[in-house]
Amino acid sequence: MRFLPIFRALLAQLLVLALLAVLVLILTRFDLRFPLAAVALLQGLGAALLGWRLGLSRWWLPINFAFVPALLLAQGLALPGWLAPLAFALLLLLNWNSAGERVPLYLTGRRTLQQLQALLSERDGGGRFVDLGCGLGSALCPLARAFPQRQFLGVETAPLSFLIAWLRSLPLRNCKVRYRSLWAQPLDEFEVVYCFLSPEPMMQLWQSARTQMRAGSWLISNSFAIPGVPASRTLQLEDWRGSRLLLWEMPGAELAATDPAG
Repeated sequence: MRFLPIFRALLAQLLVLALLAVLVLILTRFDLRFPLAAVALLQGLGAALLGWRLGLSRWWLPINFAFVPALLLAQGLALPGWLAPLAFALLLLLNWNSAGERVPLYLTGRRTLQQLQALLSERDGGGRFVDLGCGLGSALCPLARAFPQRQFLGVETAPLSFLIAWLRSLPLRNCKVRYRSLWAQPLDEFEVVYCFLSPEPMMQLWQSARTQMRAGSWLISNSFAIPGVPASRTLQLEDWRGSRLLLWEMPGAELAATDPAG
């Protein structure tokens, strides 16, 4: 099991701090000294790069870069000492499900949302939509507002992410958020299943989808493919992450029985 992203970020911070501590100790023996601010910025750069090499998402780069410089700034401003552990706890609560479900927090961008709206517009009438691992509700709630005739459900197990998404969904009569694992959510009642997960759970999700989802329903994945299963449609989003939407239309029973991925 891979470590939670928050622990990989902490590991990157500690390793770079240790390396810099040894380097500074060596340089002081030669009477070479650097300003503390310069050391902090160098540590931030090293932690950001190492965190990226450890598999952290790109949005962790500014967090890792700014962590130690922010602590230094807080010390200079005499800010309360509990701010740092509070920030750590908040990040942990936002990414709590990364270990069990292998799904870090990703936020759905504006271009993705626009393309999802266009796709849903292709399907006539109402229908039900589920967001597996809905995070902060960044896709779920705007889509529910855009399609009041449809029913939307989001499932999430990171405590703080769930709370934020649940609060955002309260004003929407056609949207609900449940504290539930994506693996515990039945898929047979939905016409569209959306996810923004990670590479690791995609094959397991496909096995669930092909046995539960009805013929003609859609499985849509943001960015992550199902190994060995070509998507019915691939839509490039042309955003800064190079994202894409991959759509699989569920086959009928006869085609599903001959699916090579089964």
